[in-house]
Amino acid sequence: MGVSYPAEPWDLHGHAFVGVWLLPKGVAPPPHSASTPVVRILGRTVVAAAFFRYDEPSPLTYDEIMATQLVRQGVRPRVSITHIWFDSPASRDGGRALWAIPKDLAEFDRETGAAYRADGIASLELSRTRRLPFRLPLGFRIAQDRDGDLLVSPVRGSARLGVVRGLWAFDGDGPLAFLSGRRPLVTLAIRPFHLLFGRR
Repeated sequence: MGVSYPAEPWDLHGHAFVGVWLLPKGVAPPPHSASTPVVRILGRTVVAAAFFRYDEPSPLTYDEIMATQLVRQGVRPRVSITHIWFDSPASRDGGRALWAIPKDLAEFDRETGAAYRADGIASLELSRTRRLPFRLPLGFRIAQDRDGDLLVSPVRGSARLGVVRGLWAFDGDGPLAFLSGRRPLVTLAIRPFHLLFGRR
């Protein structure tokens, strides 16, 4: 039985840490939709993994980890969410119903300090963050497959950005094992952010 969830757009507040990798061809899984080919840089796929934490006054508060790819719809850049987990059944059901995002549930450890962990998936240990002293506007579109059709959903808002020194670790037998042992080009801090996810 499903769980009730807010109508879109979701007015989201919180913070995130995003690692960016360039992976050789054939290492990353395919994008969520066959109609959005992967964008390649020097023959490599742009993949990101991120821990998000949504806090009040968001309509739902929860932890999240995801993996995404940079893809294109024609010449327009899009983001394809290939893997994603939450500790909120309402967010899982809403993401699937509203935006065709393949959400599943996972357990997260909320440790004191600078540690983020999704059991059996990944962890991130932070040692240093340098942030800009001001917020920047953000805007992009998520492109997902829904029964053979492409569903494109807007995300817009603002955030304070920074660069993080941290250590990513991925379970070698887990769903993001294709990132195991690989160092990211950069890890970004998005802290805090305010995003409107979905259409009005």
